[in-house]
Amino acid sequence: MGLCALSSSVFGAQAPNKALDRLVAAYPGALARHDGERLFWRDGTVMEMSDGIKAKSFDQLLRNASILDQLALPYRPGRPAAPPELNDDPGRFRNTAFLQKLYGDCRKGDVDRHMVELTWLRKSWGKTIRATNVEGVADRLKGISAEIEALPPTIRRAAFPIAGTLSCRPVADTGNMSMHGYGAAIDLNLKFSEYWLWQKAKDPISYRNRVPQEIVDIFERHGFIWGGKWYHYDTMHFEYRPELLGLEHPTQ
Repeated sequence: MGLCALSSSVFGAQAPNKALDRLVAAYPGALARHDGERLFWRDGTVMEMSDGIKAKSFDQLLRNASILDQLALPYRPGRPAAPPELNDDPGRFRNTAFLQKLYGDCRKGDVDRHMVELTWLRKSWGKTIRATNVEGVADRLKGISAEIEALPPTIRRAAFPIAGTLSCRPVADTGNMSMHGYGAAIDLNLKFSEYWLWQKAKDPISYRNRVPQEIVDIFERHGFIWGGKWYHYDTMHFEYRPELLGLEHPTQ
């Protein structure tokens, strides 16, 4: 997939307004509405959807995405039919202003005020992790934990020990804040993980994955997208992005 002109053409098959409708529906506690050009928050804040820059390169989209840009690539839930195509990274375009408004800025201590504790896989692992309670993210993780606990041990073992949740750090190849910096992401067992930067060869990147589909399906039902759906894959990584799954009220 060539993405050099992505920002000006990707919505040809799906109207931007439908994507924006999904965005507002995904975060009902924070967002009130949109008018196609602006996003209206419940506290009165108004944000522009577009930055007016057309035909952004893939690197520009990674480093300087508008709110509209972050909705551009469709995320396809379920078992993948094939490895992701070149630069097909749905969810990796993130608008910093939007995410900081939603979750806070971890460098200023905002995110930590919303962090709560939960027990991950109470019977299998039983250790405490922390996640944001903004828009019910921590509650989603509790539901995910309960469903994974019910899986057979040979599948469940890929979901623990947890490699990380909150971490106020940038993404290695973009310099922008990771979703871990907002307390809305979780990394699973490193022993079952694959990451594109661990490979010596770059393009074309050889796709690798050892995370069971059953675990991916559970996360997706609760509003989390999976880094294994990216060309620049990170198979241990899940982040809360219900708008990309079209979920207005993710399963609790």
